[in-house]
Amino acid sequence: MANASKTIHLALLGHGKMGKALATLAPQRGFSIRCVLDEDTNRNAQGITAENFRGVDVAVDFTTPEAVLENIRRVAALGCNLVVGTTGWMDHLDEVRERVKTAGTGLVYGANFSIGIQLFYRVAKSMAQAFSAYPVYEPYMIEAHHRFKKDAPSGTALELKRHVSAFFDSRDIPITSVRAGYHPGMHEIGFDSEADTVVLRHTARSRQGFAEGALYAARWVADRKGVFAFADILE
Repeated sequence: MANASKTIHLALLGHGKMGKALATLAPQRGFSIRCVLDEDTNRNAQGITAENFRGVDVAVDFTTPEAVLENIRRVAALGCNLVVGTTGWMDHLDEVRERVKTAGTGLVYGANFSIGIQLFYRVAKSMAQAFSAYPVYEPYMIEAHHRFKKDAPSGTALELKRHVSAFFDSRDIPITSVRAGYHPGMHEIGFDSEADTVVLRHTARSRQGFAEGALYAARWVADRKGVFAFADILE
């Protein structure tokens, strides 16, 4: 990981709630914001230019599934490293790996950049392994986000399901998605029987946890090459 005392220069792609949280926290964590591109200044990725990215070490993308792939292509072509918190593009991971390899850059991606949620995944796997031995318990998942979130189930919920499904080969794990109000994010996995219910839940209080994780990833990838999952760099 890059020296903690070194200033890392960032470009922020997306200036919604996460982009604004990053812009607020980054200077407090030893980062400099060189460039901020929103949906107006980066329509069809036109804002990702050599001029706008001069002096940028890492770009951080929290945009939309429709925009992220072209953003990745253009940032890699500029030789800039990238942190991607946008979801909905994993079907193109092989293409992204090839582009990043060809460009000689580095990229960290994740469905959720909360360090707490990554630890939540690990605990959930242990629970799933334990409960899978007892067919009287049925697994289920619930996730809730603000009404502006477009994808459902969330990328985090799908990743959680991937982690625990290996222990339930013959049983599907249903996911209930709630889109209402202003929830930063809640994910729950439960194991229900006629006799009792056991629940594990992660609730985000704000977007600071996601911003902290994204900045951790940006510093980690600043001097690296290759494509890495956020969960892997925390090991």
